[in-house]
This record gives sequence, structure tokens and C-alpha cells, in this order.
Amino acid sequence: MPGRSLLDLPDTVTGMSGRAQLMWDEAVTGYDFGPDHPMDPVRLSLTRSLVDAFGLDREVSVVAAKPAGDSTLRLVHRGDYVEAVRAASAEPSAADGAYGLGTADDPAFAGMHEVSALIAGQSVGAAEAVWRGEALHAVNFAGGLHHAMPGSASGFCIYNDASLAIARLLELGAQRVAYVDVDVHHGDGVQAAFWDDPRVLTVSLHEHPRTLFPQTGWPEETGAGSAEGSAVNVALPAGTGDAGWLRAFHSVVPELIADFRPQVLVTQHGADTHFEDPLAHLAVSLDAQRAVQVACHELAHEHAEGRWVALGGGGYAVVEVVPRSWTHLVGIAAGREVAPETMIPESWRQEVFARTRQSAPRRMTDGRWPVEWKDWESGYDPADRLDQAVLAARRAVFPLRGLLA
Repeated sequence: MPGRSLLDLPDTVTGMSGRAQLMWDEAVTGYDFGPDHPMDPVRLSLTRSLVDAFGLDREVSVVAAKPAGDSTLRLVHRGDYVEAVRAASAEPSAADGAYGLGTADDPAFAGMHEVSALIAGQSVGAAEAVWRGEALHAVNFAGGLHHAMPGSASGFCIYNDASLAIARLLELGAQRVAYVDVDVHHGDGVQAAFWDDPRVLTVSLHEHPRTLFPQTGWPEETGAGSAEGSAVNVALPAGTGDAGWLRAFHSVVPELIADFRPQVLVTQHGADTHFEDPLAHLAVSLDAQRAVQVACHELAHEHAEGRWVALGGGGYAVVEVVPRSWTHLVGIAAGREVAPETMIPESWRQEVFARTRQSAPRRMTDGRWPVEWKDWESGYDPADRLDQAVLAARRAVFPLRGLLA
């Protein structure tokens, strides 16, 4: 069967997507672990500048939400952990390693609590705006810090804004929230937060735990108690490229979302699946990342009445990849997609060089558009490691949800 192309899909439904919010406060760039840490906050400021360069800020409401307060943080995080973060924020040299603070991954820095709570507040504010009908879509590309656990920091993440956004939706009355995570790393903190809560479906596509942090996200991890079948993990072999990544996404996610019928779709769009990312081993292009963003937008309209909260996440090719990927995300949410072949404004390229001494890309594509993949219905190759990964995920979860594996 011939491969599919995005051109074969229905046109992206725009609906009321002009009612979109971009959550942004310049102070989020203070989330800074230091000059030698891969999570360079320049990736956030350059994304914001590229959004401006394309005029997308005129297509959305730019909103700075208030920081998450203690009562909100404690929807997910233990009180003793919040106090430990606050103490490390005031005196970084006294950070308590028992809470994952002051480590190589999560160095303590002055103001850490305040800026982490601010980022969390943007995601919570996005969730509130979407639930209350103030916006149909809301984007916080500074968010997606999905590794933080209830009682510890982990994997560059202090507070788990994705989990906090979902918890706030549940507090506001949502009964079904779907979370789809396409970061190269397993969305372990979000899965842990809702492990036994059937109101939340968590789906994570990530590099196989044998080869990448956090060494979790096996297909057999499916949730507990009444929530068994509510955690879904697609563990992709290292080296997976565009066709395999999109085949995995479309072979698992749409069917689950259609079955679950979420009231809100929350998605995490870590850009570290890219072939140029220095911390992982997938081989996905910017064009495939954009294709999944488009697909998530469509799923929100098809199954969640358009309610969509989109978050950033990982991504450590801070000039070449992250700003382009998340600018595409903002454009899709705003209802004004940036065409892949679009040339990047020279003013932004000059800003990149002035700030980083790196040469910026010239176009909004890696030259792989339209991206093609094969439907699961086109047949299963038992010798193909990608197909083995997809089948393992389907067999682990689909029967628990009354679906055919």
C-alpha cells in the first residue's frame, strides 16, 4: 500500500481557533540552571522573538498568568517538597539532595521557586482559560516540565506544570482529560501523578527506556486499580525517523482519543525528538513534529470540542530546532499556520547571531514536507522493531479499554 501524506488528511479544522492565548511572561527566562546546562533559556526568548517576527502575536491574546500559589502546587506536589524548593531558592548552597535539588540535572539557583511557580502558573492559567471558554486553545511553550515528581525534582524539572494544569482541570469539574506527550523522554511525572485516576488518560511516545532517561515508559505500565488501561506507553527504538514516528502516533493515539472522548486535550511537544538534538537518539524532522502538532489540533476539534492546551517540553538544539518547532505550534493554535517552506525573517536571524554567535536556519522546514507514513491497517511487519513497539503498546492497553489490539 502506498505511504500516506499529510496531504491525504482533511484540512485542519480552524473552528474558533482565533480565540487562542499565548501564555508568556518574560520572567520565565529566569529558569536558568547555569551556563553549562543544556536547558538554555535562550530557547524560550528566541521562540518568543520568532513568534513576533511572523506577526503571530497579533493573532493571539498574549497573557501573563500569575504564579501558581502553594494551594495550587499542592494539587500535585507534597508540601514538604514545595518548602524544600523554597528553601533552596533562598539559599542554593543548602539545597537538599534528598529532594533531587542541587544535582547535576537540577542545580539549585536563586529564585528557583519563584520562576518555577511562574511557569506552572502559565500552564494552570492556560487550562483555566480553556475550561472557562475564555480561549479555545492556549499555548505555554515554556511549560511541559513533565519529569518532576510529587516529592522531587527530576530531569531538569522542578514543578510539573503539565500535571498541575490537569489537576486544576479536574478541580474545576472536568471528568475526562487526555494527555498526549511526544517528547523524546517518557512523561513519567504526569503518568505517576494520575497512575490510579481513571479521569486522566496519559499517552507517551518516547525513545525506548533501554537507551534513554528516565528508563521508564515500558508498554506494560498501564495504570492501577480502576485506572488500569489509562496509562499508555509507546517505547520507540533508537533511530526511529519520520515515517516510523508518525506511524506510531497514528496507530495508537487517534483511536484512544476517540474512545476516551476527552473534554480537554493537553499535549506536550518536546522538540528533542529531532535528529539534531544532542541528548537523545531519534531521527525526527521539524516537518514531522509540525505534522503531529497539526494532528493534535485536529484531535482536539474532533473529540474535545476544540479545547486544547499545548505545552513545550524538552529540546536542546536551542537555535536550529526549538524556536521553529514551537513557532509552528503557536501558528497552528492561532489558526494561522506557518507554511513549511516559509523563509525566516532576516531580522530574527540577525538577532540569533548577535545573541548566540550561531547561524540561524533560513526556512521553517527541514525539507521533508509533505511527510509520509503508512497506516497500521496497511499491514504489520513482525520483523520491524517499530512495528513491534506499536504492537506491544496496543496489546498492553487496547484490550483493557475494550478495543481490538
